[in-house]
Amino acid sequence: MTLAIELTGITKRFPGVVANDNVNLSVETGEIHAVCGENGAGKSTLMKILFGMQSPDEGTMRIHGEEVRFSSPAEAIERGIGMVHQHFMLAGQLTVLENVILGAEPLASLGRIDFDAAKAHLAEVGEAYGLDVDPDDLIESLEVGERQRVEIIKVLYRGAQILILDEPTAVLVPHEVDELFRNMRELKAAGETILFIDHKLEEVLQIADTITVLRQGRTVATVKPDEVSAGDLAEMMVGSELPTPQTSRSTVTDEVALSIKGLTVLDEDDRAVLDSVSLDVHRGEVVGLAGVEGNGQSEFVGAIIGTEKVQAGSIRLLGEEISHSTIRHRRNSGIGYVPQDRQQEGLLLSAPLWENAALGHQTRPPFANGRWFDRFGARERTEAIRSWFDVRTPDIEVTANSLSGGNQQKLIVGREMTAEPRVLIAAHPTRGIDVGAQAAVWDDIRAARADGMGTLLISADLDELIGLSDTIVVIHKGQLTATLDPADITPRQLGSYMTGSEDDAAELADGPAVEDAAEDSGGLQ
Repeated sequence: MTLAIELTGITKRFPGVVANDNVNLSVETGEIHAVCGENGAGKSTLMKILFGMQSPDEGTMRIHGEEVRFSSPAEAIERGIGMVHQHFMLAGQLTVLENVILGAEPLASLGRIDFDAAKAHLAEVGEAYGLDVDPDDLIESLEVGERQRVEIIKVLYRGAQILILDEPTAVLVPHEVDELFRNMRELKAAGETILFIDHKLEEVLQIADTITVLRQGRTVATVKPDEVSAGDLAEMMVGSELPTPQTSRSTVTDEVALSIKGLTVLDEDDRAVLDSVSLDVHRGEVVGLAGVEGNGQSEFVGAIIGTEKVQAGSIRLLGEEISHSTIRHRRNSGIGYVPQDRQQEGLLLSAPLWENAALGHQTRPPFANGRWFDRFGARERTEAIRSWFDVRTPDIEVTANSLSGGNQQKLIVGREMTAEPRVLIAAHPTRGIDVGAQAAVWDDIRAARADGMGTLLISADLDELIGLSDTIVVIHKGQLTATLDPADITPRQLGSYMTGSEDDAAELADGPAVEDAAEDSGGLQ
Protein backbone atom coordinates (compact mmCIF):
# COMPACT_ATOMS: atom_id res chain seq x y z
CA MET A 1 0.00 0.00 0.00
CA THR A 2 1.29 3.47 -0.91
CA LEU A 3 2.08 5.68 2.05
CA ALA A 4 0.21 8.99 2.04
CA ILE A 5 2.36 10.32 4.90
CA GLU A 6 5.79 9.24 6.03
CA LEU A 7 7.44 11.19 8.85
CA THR A 8 10.91 10.02 9.84
CA GLY A 9 12.98 11.23 12.78
CA ILE A 10 10.93 14.41 13.30
CA THR A 11 12.43 16.50 16.08
CA LYS A 12 11.20 19.90 17.26
CA ARG A 13 12.74 21.83 20.15
CA PHE A 14 11.43 24.83 22.02
CA PRO A 15 13.24 26.68 24.83
CA GLY A 16 13.52 24.22 27.70
CA VAL A 17 11.52 21.42 26.07
CA VAL A 18 11.74 18.90 23.24
CA ALA A 19 8.21 18.67 21.84
CA ASN A 20 8.99 15.97 19.26
CA ASP A 21 11.93 13.65 19.77
CA ASN A 22 12.76 11.51 16.74
CA VAL A 23 9.07 10.82 15.95
CA ASN A 24 8.17 8.36 13.22
CA LEU A 25 4.72 8.13 11.67
CA SER A 26 3.54 6.22 8.61
CA VAL A 27 -0.01 6.61 7.29
CA GLU A 28 -1.31 4.50 4.42
CA THR A 29 -3.35 6.05 1.63
CA GLY A 30 -7.07 5.73 2.24
CA GLU A 31 -6.92 4.81 5.92
CA ILE A 32 -8.22 6.41 9.11
CA HIS A 33 -5.20 6.81 11.39
CA ALA A 34 -5.49 8.00 14.99
CA VAL A 35 -2.75 9.71 17.00
CA CYS A 36 -3.12 9.44 20.77
CA GLY A 37 -1.03 10.69 23.67
CA GLU A 38 -1.16 12.61 26.91
CA ASN A 39 -1.00 16.41 27.01
CA GLY A 40 2.45 17.56 26.03
CA ALA A 41 3.17 14.30 24.20
CA GLY A 42 3.80 16.23 20.99
CA LYS A 43 0.63 15.49 19.00
CA SER A 44 -0.30 19.09 18.20
CA THR A 45 3.27 20.04 17.36
CA LEU A 46 3.51 17.10 14.96
CA MET A 47 0.25 18.09 13.25
CA LYS A 48 1.40 21.72 12.97
CA ILE A 49 4.61 20.55 11.32
CA LEU A 50 2.65 18.42 8.87
CA PHE A 51 0.35 21.34 8.05
CA GLY A 52 3.20 23.84 7.60
CA MET A 53 2.50 25.89 10.71
CA GLN A 54 5.92 25.01 12.14
CA SER A 55 9.17 23.65 10.72
CA PRO A 56 10.99 20.64 12.18
CA ASP A 57 14.53 21.03 13.47
CA GLU A 58 15.41 17.55 12.21
CA GLY A 59 13.81 14.75 10.20
CA THR A 60 12.12 14.29 6.86
CA MET A 61 8.54 14.37 5.58
CA ARG A 62 7.23 12.57 2.53
CA ILE A 63 3.78 13.05 1.03
CA HIS A 64 2.80 10.29 -1.40
CA GLY A 65 6.44 9.31 -1.62
CA GLU A 66 7.87 12.76 -2.37
CA GLU A 67 10.00 14.56 0.20
CA VAL A 68 8.55 17.93 1.21
CA ARG A 69 9.28 20.76 3.58
CA PHE A 70 6.51 23.30 4.14
CA SER A 71 7.08 26.89 5.22
CA SER A 72 3.38 27.76 5.48
CA PRO A 73 -0.08 26.14 5.56
CA ALA A 74 -0.63 27.44 2.01
CA GLU A 75 2.12 25.13 0.79
CA ALA A 76 0.57 22.18 2.64
CA ILE A 77 -2.83 22.98 1.12
CA GLU A 78 -1.25 23.03 -2.33
CA ARG A 79 0.00 19.49 -1.69
CA GLY A 80 -3.51 18.32 -0.79
CA ILE A 81 -3.42 18.55 3.01
CA GLY A 82 -6.31 20.12 4.91
CA MET A 83 -6.74 20.63 8.64
CA VAL A 84 -9.94 20.94 10.68
CA HIS A 85 -9.00 22.60 13.95
CA GLN A 86 -10.57 21.82 17.32
CA HIS A 87 -11.74 25.44 17.55
CA PHE A 88 -13.80 26.01 14.41
CA MET A 89 -12.51 28.69 12.03
CA LEU A 90 -15.90 29.90 10.79
CA ALA A 91 -17.51 33.34 10.61
CA GLY A 92 -20.97 33.08 12.16
CA GLN A 93 -22.46 36.03 10.24
CA LEU A 94 -21.52 34.56 6.85
CA THR A 95 -23.27 31.80 4.91
CA VAL A 96 -21.97 28.28 4.43
CA LEU A 97 -20.91 29.13 0.87
CA GLU A 98 -19.13 32.33 1.91
CA ASN A 99 -17.20 30.48 4.61
CA VAL A 100 -16.22 27.64 2.30
CA ILE A 101 -14.83 29.85 -0.47
CA LEU A 102 -13.18 32.44 1.83
CA GLY A 103 -9.62 32.79 0.57
CA ALA A 104 -10.31 30.58 -2.47
CA GLU A 105 -12.92 32.63 -4.30
CA PRO A 106 -13.48 31.81 -8.00
CA LEU A 107 -13.40 35.02 -10.01
CA ALA A 108 -15.52 36.08 -12.97
CA SER A 109 -15.01 39.07 -15.22
CA LEU A 110 -13.85 42.35 -13.71
CA GLY A 111 -12.56 40.49 -10.67
CA ARG A 112 -16.00 39.75 -9.24
CA ILE A 113 -16.64 36.55 -7.28
CA ASP A 114 -18.37 33.90 -9.36
CA PHE A 115 -20.87 32.67 -6.78
CA ASP A 116 -22.66 30.44 -9.27
CA ALA A 117 -19.46 28.55 -10.06
CA ALA A 118 -18.65 28.32 -6.34
CA LYS A 119 -22.08 26.95 -5.51
CA ALA A 120 -21.82 24.38 -8.30
CA HIS A 121 -18.40 23.22 -7.07
CA LEU A 122 -19.69 23.04 -3.49
CA ALA A 123 -22.61 20.87 -4.64
CA GLU A 124 -20.19 18.56 -6.46
CA VAL A 125 -18.04 18.18 -3.34
CA GLY A 126 -21.05 17.55 -1.12
CA GLU A 127 -22.45 14.92 -3.46
CA ALA A 128 -19.10 13.19 -4.00
CA TYR A 129 -18.47 12.75 -0.28
CA GLY A 130 -22.01 12.45 1.07
CA LEU A 131 -21.79 15.75 2.96
CA ASP A 132 -25.12 17.52 2.64
CA VAL A 133 -25.17 21.26 3.45
CA ASP A 134 -27.32 24.18 2.41
CA PRO A 135 -24.96 26.82 0.94
CA ASP A 136 -27.30 29.66 1.91
CA ASP A 137 -27.57 28.79 5.63
CA LEU A 138 -25.93 31.19 8.07
CA ILE A 139 -23.24 29.49 10.14
CA GLU A 140 -24.70 30.89 13.36
CA SER A 141 -27.97 29.03 12.63
CA LEU A 142 -26.27 25.62 12.42
CA GLU A 143 -25.81 23.04 15.15
CA VAL A 144 -22.30 22.05 16.17
CA GLY A 145 -22.20 18.87 14.11
CA GLU A 146 -23.33 20.78 11.02
CA ARG A 147 -20.62 23.40 11.55
CA GLN A 148 -18.02 20.67 11.71
CA ARG A 149 -19.35 19.27 8.44
CA VAL A 150 -18.83 22.71 6.89
CA GLU A 151 -15.22 22.73 8.15
CA ILE A 152 -14.62 19.36 6.47
CA ILE A 153 -16.24 20.53 3.22
CA LYS A 154 -14.10 23.67 3.33
CA VAL A 155 -10.87 21.66 3.13
CA LEU A 156 -12.29 19.24 0.55
CA TYR A 157 -13.37 22.20 -1.60
CA ARG A 158 -9.70 23.16 -1.78
CA GLY A 159 -8.78 19.71 -3.07
CA ALA A 160 -7.51 18.09 0.13
CA GLN A 161 -6.69 14.39 -0.14
CA ILE A 162 -5.29 14.19 3.39
CA LEU A 163 -7.47 15.47 6.25
CA ILE A 164 -6.15 16.27 9.71
CA LEU A 165 -8.95 16.33 12.31
CA ASP A 166 -8.01 17.76 15.72
CA GLU A 167 -10.30 16.42 18.49
CA PRO A 168 -13.24 16.09 16.07
CA THR A 169 -15.73 14.73 18.63
CA ALA A 170 -14.91 17.09 21.50
CA VAL A 171 -18.16 19.08 21.24
CA LEU A 172 -20.48 16.50 19.69
CA VAL A 173 -23.37 14.56 21.25
CA PRO A 174 -23.68 10.83 20.47
CA HIS A 175 -25.87 11.09 17.36
CA GLU A 176 -23.51 13.75 15.95
CA VAL A 177 -20.53 11.46 16.61
CA ASP A 178 -22.34 8.71 14.71
CA GLU A 179 -22.90 11.09 11.80
CA LEU A 180 -19.26 12.22 11.84
CA PHE A 181 -18.03 8.63 11.79
CA ARG A 182 -20.39 7.88 8.89
CA ASN A 183 -18.90 10.86 7.03
CA MET A 184 -15.36 9.70 7.84
CA ARG A 185 -16.06 6.22 6.48
CA GLU A 186 -17.52 7.70 3.30
CA LEU A 187 -14.46 9.91 2.89
CA LYS A 188 -12.25 6.85 3.35
CA ALA A 189 -14.28 4.93 0.76
CA ALA A 190 -13.74 7.82 -1.66
CA GLY A 191 -9.98 7.48 -1.23
CA GLU A 192 -9.35 10.21 1.34
CA THR A 193 -6.70 9.71 4.03
CA ILE A 194 -7.71 10.84 7.52
CA LEU A 195 -5.32 11.57 10.37
CA PHE A 196 -7.00 12.51 13.63
CA ILE A 197 -6.26 13.30 17.25
CA ASP A 198 -8.67 12.03 19.88
CA HIS A 199 -8.58 11.52 23.65
CA LYS A 200 -11.73 9.38 23.73
CA LEU A 201 -10.14 5.97 23.45
CA GLU A 202 -13.34 3.99 22.93
CA GLU A 203 -14.06 6.20 19.90
CA VAL A 204 -10.53 5.66 18.61
CA LEU A 205 -11.02 1.90 18.77
CA GLN A 206 -14.35 2.22 17.00
CA ILE A 207 -13.26 4.27 13.98
CA ALA A 208 -9.49 3.96 13.44
CA ASP A 209 -7.76 1.51 11.10
CA THR A 210 -4.40 2.18 12.78
CA ILE A 211 -3.39 3.90 16.02
CA THR A 212 -0.07 5.57 16.82
CA VAL A 213 0.67 6.45 20.44
CA LEU A 214 3.04 9.26 21.43
CA ARG A 215 4.52 9.64 24.89
CA GLN A 216 6.87 12.40 26.06
CA GLY A 217 7.44 13.45 22.49
CA ARG A 218 8.33 10.01 21.15
CA THR A 219 6.57 7.30 19.20
CA VAL A 220 5.98 4.37 21.57
CA ALA A 221 3.68 2.13 19.53
CA THR A 222 1.70 1.73 16.32
CA VAL A 223 -1.11 -0.82 16.70
CA LYS A 224 -4.33 -2.08 15.14
CA PRO A 225 -7.60 -1.61 17.08
CA ASP A 226 -8.25 -5.35 17.31
CA GLU A 227 -4.90 -5.81 19.06
CA VAL A 228 -5.57 -3.52 22.05
CA SER A 229 -8.21 -2.33 24.50
CA ALA A 230 -8.90 1.19 25.77
CA GLY A 231 -7.03 0.23 28.93
CA ASP A 232 -4.03 -0.87 26.89
CA LEU A 233 -3.97 2.47 25.08
CA ALA A 234 -4.24 4.38 28.37
CA GLU A 235 -1.33 2.37 29.76
CA MET A 236 0.77 3.23 26.69
CA MET A 237 -0.15 6.92 26.96
CA VAL A 238 0.16 7.66 30.65
CA GLY A 239 1.25 4.47 32.36
CA SER A 240 -2.02 3.96 34.23
CA GLU A 241 -5.43 2.37 33.82
CA LEU A 242 -8.33 4.12 32.12
CA PRO A 243 -9.96 6.45 34.68
CA THR A 244 -13.69 6.76 35.26
CA PRO A 245 -15.65 9.86 36.34
CA GLN A 246 -18.01 7.76 38.43
CA THR A 247 -18.92 9.24 41.82
CA SER A 248 -19.73 6.60 44.42
CA ARG A 249 -21.41 8.50 47.24
CA SER A 250 -23.59 11.53 47.69
CA THR A 251 -22.38 14.61 49.59
CA VAL A 252 -25.41 16.80 48.81
CA THR A 253 -26.53 18.98 51.71
CA ASP A 254 -29.76 20.87 52.38
CA GLU A 255 -28.01 24.25 52.10
CA VAL A 256 -28.49 25.98 48.75
CA ALA A 257 -25.23 27.45 47.43
CA LEU A 258 -26.56 28.91 44.16
CA SER A 259 -30.24 29.73 43.64
CA ILE A 260 -31.60 30.94 40.31
CA LYS A 261 -35.25 31.94 39.95
CA GLY A 262 -37.08 33.01 36.78
CA LEU A 263 -33.90 33.96 34.97
CA THR A 264 -34.51 35.61 31.60
CA VAL A 265 -31.84 36.87 29.20
CA LEU A 266 -32.56 38.58 25.88
CA ASP A 267 -30.39 38.72 22.78
CA GLU A 268 -29.68 41.88 20.77
CA ASP A 269 -33.00 41.45 18.96
CA ASP A 270 -34.89 41.26 22.26
CA ARG A 271 -35.59 37.56 21.86
CA ALA A 272 -35.41 35.37 24.97
CA VAL A 273 -32.32 33.15 24.79
CA LEU A 274 -33.07 32.14 28.38
CA ASP A 275 -36.74 31.99 29.28
CA SER A 276 -37.65 32.01 32.99
CA VAL A 277 -35.06 29.46 34.08
CA SER A 278 -35.02 28.29 37.69
CA LEU A 279 -32.37 26.06 39.25
CA ASP A 280 -30.82 25.33 42.65
CA VAL A 281 -27.33 24.00 43.27
CA HIS A 282 -26.77 22.78 46.83
CA ARG A 283 -23.53 22.68 48.76
CA GLY A 284 -21.78 19.39 48.06
CA GLU A 285 -23.76 18.88 44.85
CA VAL A 286 -22.75 18.64 41.20
CA VAL A 287 -25.56 19.66 38.87
CA GLY A 288 -24.87 18.73 35.27
CA LEU A 289 -26.26 21.02 32.57
CA ALA A 290 -26.76 19.08 29.33
CA GLY A 291 -27.50 20.74 26.02
CA VAL A 292 -26.40 21.02 22.43
CA GLU A 293 -24.33 24.17 22.03
CA GLY A 294 -26.40 27.19 21.08
CA ASN A 295 -29.41 26.37 23.27
CA GLY A 296 -28.73 28.98 25.94
CA GLN A 297 -26.11 27.42 28.18
CA SER A 298 -23.48 30.04 27.29
CA GLU A 299 -25.91 32.83 28.19
CA PHE A 300 -26.85 30.96 31.37
CA VAL A 301 -23.22 30.82 32.45
CA GLY A 302 -22.69 34.44 31.42
CA ALA A 303 -25.63 35.58 33.55
CA ILE A 304 -24.22 33.80 36.59
CA ILE A 305 -20.69 35.16 36.28
CA GLY A 306 -21.84 38.64 35.21
CA THR A 307 -21.01 38.91 31.51
CA GLU A 308 -24.66 38.76 30.39
CA LYS A 309 -27.32 41.29 31.36
CA VAL A 310 -30.22 39.79 33.32
CA GLN A 311 -33.60 40.96 32.02
CA ALA A 312 -35.66 39.34 34.77
CA GLY A 313 -35.25 36.94 37.67
CA SER A 314 -32.76 36.58 40.49
CA ILE A 315 -29.41 34.94 41.20
CA ARG A 316 -28.45 34.33 44.82
CA LEU A 317 -25.07 33.10 46.02
CA LEU A 318 -25.33 31.63 49.54
CA GLY A 319 -28.34 33.86 50.12
CA GLU A 320 -26.87 37.07 48.70
CA GLU A 321 -28.58 38.62 45.69
CA ILE A 322 -25.94 39.07 42.96
CA SER A 323 -28.05 39.46 39.80
CA HIS A 324 -26.66 42.94 39.14
CA SER A 325 -23.34 42.71 40.97
CA THR A 326 -20.03 43.28 39.25
CA ILE A 327 -17.98 40.38 37.98
CA ARG A 328 -15.29 41.17 40.54
CA HIS A 329 -17.79 41.08 43.40
CA ARG A 330 -19.13 37.71 42.26
CA ARG A 331 -15.63 36.29 41.96
CA ASN A 332 -14.56 37.67 45.33
CA SER A 333 -17.74 36.25 46.87
CA GLY A 334 -16.72 32.74 45.89
CA ILE A 335 -17.64 31.94 42.27
CA GLY A 336 -14.98 29.97 40.43
CA TYR A 337 -15.12 29.79 36.66
CA VAL A 338 -13.60 27.41 34.13
CA PRO A 339 -14.58 28.95 30.76
CA GLN A 340 -15.66 27.06 27.68
CA ASP A 341 -12.98 28.60 25.46
CA ARG A 342 -9.68 28.57 27.32
CA GLN A 343 -7.87 30.73 24.80
CA GLN A 344 -10.50 33.42 24.25
CA GLU A 345 -11.88 33.67 27.79
CA GLY A 346 -9.45 32.00 30.15
CA LEU A 347 -5.95 33.18 29.29
CA LEU A 348 -3.76 36.06 28.18
CA LEU A 349 -1.80 34.04 25.66
CA SER A 350 1.11 36.47 25.38
CA ALA A 351 1.49 36.86 29.17
CA PRO A 352 3.65 34.64 31.43
CA LEU A 353 2.05 31.83 33.39
CA TRP A 354 2.33 33.62 36.73
CA GLU A 355 0.24 36.51 35.39
CA ASN A 356 -2.35 34.10 33.98
CA ALA A 357 -2.55 32.33 37.35
CA ALA A 358 -3.74 35.60 38.88
CA LEU A 359 -6.57 36.31 36.43
CA GLY A 360 -9.85 36.79 38.26
CA HIS A 361 -8.11 36.67 41.64
CA GLN A 362 -5.63 39.52 41.30
CA THR A 363 -7.18 41.66 44.04
CA ARG A 364 -6.85 38.99 46.75
CA PRO A 365 -3.95 37.21 48.47
CA PRO A 366 -1.62 35.68 47.51
CA PHE A 367 -1.77 37.82 44.37
CA ALA A 368 -2.38 41.10 46.18
CA ASN A 369 -0.73 42.76 49.17
CA GLY A 370 -3.07 45.52 50.13
CA ARG A 371 -3.51 47.70 47.06
CA TRP A 372 -0.45 46.30 45.30
CA PHE A 373 -0.02 43.28 43.08
CA ASP A 374 2.30 40.77 44.78
CA ARG A 375 4.63 39.32 42.13
CA PHE A 376 6.35 37.06 44.65
CA GLY A 377 3.02 35.69 45.88
CA ALA A 378 1.83 35.20 42.29
CA ARG A 379 4.94 33.25 41.35
CA GLU A 380 4.73 31.13 44.49
CA ARG A 381 1.09 30.22 43.83
CA THR A 382 1.84 29.49 40.16
CA GLU A 383 4.63 27.11 41.14
CA ALA A 384 2.15 25.34 43.44
CA ILE A 385 -0.39 25.05 40.60
CA ARG A 386 2.33 23.78 38.30
CA SER A 387 3.24 21.05 40.79
CA TRP A 388 -0.23 20.09 42.05
CA PHE A 389 -1.89 20.01 38.63
CA ASP A 390 1.06 18.68 36.62
CA VAL A 391 1.29 21.62 34.23
CA ARG A 392 4.07 20.59 31.85
CA THR A 393 6.29 23.63 31.36
CA PRO A 394 10.02 24.36 31.65
CA ASP A 395 9.25 27.29 33.99
CA ILE A 396 6.50 29.73 34.92
CA GLU A 397 8.06 32.61 33.00
CA VAL A 398 7.03 31.19 29.61
CA THR A 399 3.92 32.60 27.96
CA ALA A 400 0.61 30.75 27.99
CA ASN A 401 0.66 30.27 24.22
CA SER A 402 3.78 28.11 24.57
CA LEU A 403 1.77 25.44 26.42
CA SER A 404 -0.19 22.67 24.75
CA GLY A 405 -3.96 23.05 24.91
CA GLY A 406 -4.23 20.44 27.63
CA ASN A 407 -1.66 22.13 29.81
CA GLN A 408 -3.41 25.46 29.31
CA GLN A 409 -6.56 23.78 30.58
CA LYS A 410 -4.77 22.36 33.61
CA LEU A 411 -3.43 25.82 34.47
CA ILE A 412 -6.96 27.27 34.39
CA VAL A 413 -8.46 24.45 36.46
CA GLY A 414 -5.61 24.77 38.95
CA ARG A 415 -6.09 28.53 39.18
CA GLU A 416 -9.77 28.15 40.03
CA MET A 417 -9.52 25.17 42.37
CA THR A 418 -6.68 26.60 44.47
CA ALA A 419 -8.89 29.65 45.12
CA GLU A 420 -11.27 27.31 46.99
CA PRO A 421 -14.53 28.54 45.43
CA ARG A 422 -17.90 28.12 47.11
CA VAL A 423 -19.53 27.54 43.73
CA LEU A 424 -17.68 26.37 40.64
CA ILE A 425 -19.05 27.04 37.16
CA ALA A 426 -17.17 24.48 35.08
CA ALA A 427 -17.72 24.64 31.32
CA HIS A 428 -16.10 21.64 29.64
CA PRO A 429 -13.35 21.37 32.29
CA THR A 430 -11.65 18.35 30.67
CA ARG A 431 -12.06 19.25 26.99
CA GLY A 432 -8.87 18.47 25.10
CA ILE A 433 -6.92 16.91 27.96
CA ASP A 434 -5.59 13.38 28.25
CA VAL A 435 -6.95 10.56 30.39
CA GLY A 436 -4.44 11.13 33.18
CA ALA A 437 -5.24 14.83 33.44
CA GLN A 438 -8.95 14.03 33.21
CA ALA A 439 -8.67 11.80 36.25
CA ALA A 440 -6.90 14.55 38.19
CA VAL A 441 -9.60 17.11 37.38
CA TRP A 442 -12.36 14.65 38.32
CA ASP A 443 -10.60 13.92 41.63
CA ASP A 444 -10.31 17.65 42.37
CA ILE A 445 -14.01 18.26 41.70
CA ARG A 446 -15.02 15.26 43.81
CA ALA A 447 -12.76 16.35 46.68
CA ALA A 448 -14.08 19.93 46.63
CA ARG A 449 -17.63 18.59 46.39
CA ALA A 450 -17.02 16.54 49.54
CA ASP A 451 -15.85 19.75 51.25
CA GLY A 452 -19.12 21.49 50.38
CA MET A 453 -18.45 23.16 47.03
CA GLY A 454 -21.46 23.40 44.75
CA THR A 455 -20.76 22.81 41.06
CA LEU A 456 -22.61 23.60 37.86
CA LEU A 457 -21.01 21.33 35.28
CA ILE A 458 -21.42 21.87 31.54
CA SER A 459 -19.82 19.18 29.40
CA ALA A 460 -20.11 17.66 25.94
CA ASP A 461 -18.56 14.49 27.36
CA LEU A 462 -21.77 12.74 28.36
CA ASP A 463 -19.97 9.98 30.27
CA GLU A 464 -18.32 12.70 32.35
CA LEU A 465 -21.63 14.49 32.86
CA ILE A 466 -23.38 11.30 33.98
CA GLY A 467 -20.49 10.08 36.12
CA LEU A 468 -19.82 13.28 38.08
CA SER A 469 -23.32 14.70 38.48
CA ASP A 470 -25.77 14.20 41.31
CA THR A 471 -28.53 15.63 39.12
CA ILE A 472 -28.68 16.41 35.40
CA VAL A 473 -30.89 19.09 33.90
CA VAL A 474 -31.44 19.49 30.16
CA ILE A 475 -31.51 22.86 28.44
CA HIS A 476 -33.21 23.13 25.06
CA LYS A 477 -34.10 26.33 23.23
CA GLY A 478 -33.48 28.45 26.30
CA GLN A 479 -35.59 26.43 28.72
CA LEU A 480 -34.90 23.64 31.19
CA THR A 481 -36.92 20.78 29.79
CA ALA A 482 -36.14 17.79 32.01
CA THR A 483 -34.43 16.58 35.14
CA LEU A 484 -32.58 13.27 34.82
CA ASP A 485 -31.27 10.81 37.36
CA PRO A 486 -27.63 10.02 36.42
CA ALA A 487 -28.00 6.55 37.89
CA ASP A 488 -30.69 5.63 35.38
CA ILE A 489 -29.72 7.44 32.19
CA THR A 490 -27.43 6.42 29.32
CA PRO A 491 -25.38 8.76 27.11
CA ARG A 492 -27.58 7.96 24.12
CA GLN A 493 -30.78 8.71 26.06
CA LEU A 494 -29.25 11.94 27.33
CA GLY A 495 -28.25 12.89 23.78
CA SER A 496 -31.86 12.41 22.66
CA TYR A 497 -33.14 14.73 25.37
CA MET A 498 -30.51 17.31 24.43
CA THR A 499 -31.79 17.41 20.85
CA GLY A 500 -35.43 17.60 21.93
CA SER A 501 -36.20 14.01 20.93
CA GLU A 502 -38.05 12.99 24.09
CA ASP A 503 -39.91 10.20 22.29
CA ASP A 504 -36.62 8.65 21.14
CA ALA A 505 -35.23 8.89 24.66
CA ALA A 506 -38.33 7.27 26.11
CA GLU A 507 -37.99 4.36 23.70
CA LEU A 508 -34.37 3.89 24.78
CA ALA A 509 -35.19 4.06 28.47
CA ASP A 510 -35.40 0.83 30.45
CA GLY A 511 -37.11 2.46 33.38
CA PRO A 512 -38.44 5.73 34.81
CA ALA A 513 -35.19 7.64 34.41
CA VAL A 514 -36.80 10.98 33.68
CA GLU A 515 -38.94 13.40 35.59
CA ASP A 516 -40.79 16.29 34.03
CA ALA A 517 -38.95 19.57 34.51
CA ALA A 518 -41.99 21.13 36.15
CA GLU A 519 -41.89 18.63 39.00
CA ASP A 520 -39.87 19.28 42.11
CA SER A 521 -36.66 17.27 41.83
CA GLY A 522 -34.38 18.80 44.43
CA GLY A 523 -31.92 20.42 42.01
CA LEU A 524 -34.49 21.88 39.63
CA GLN A 525 -37.26 24.10 40.93
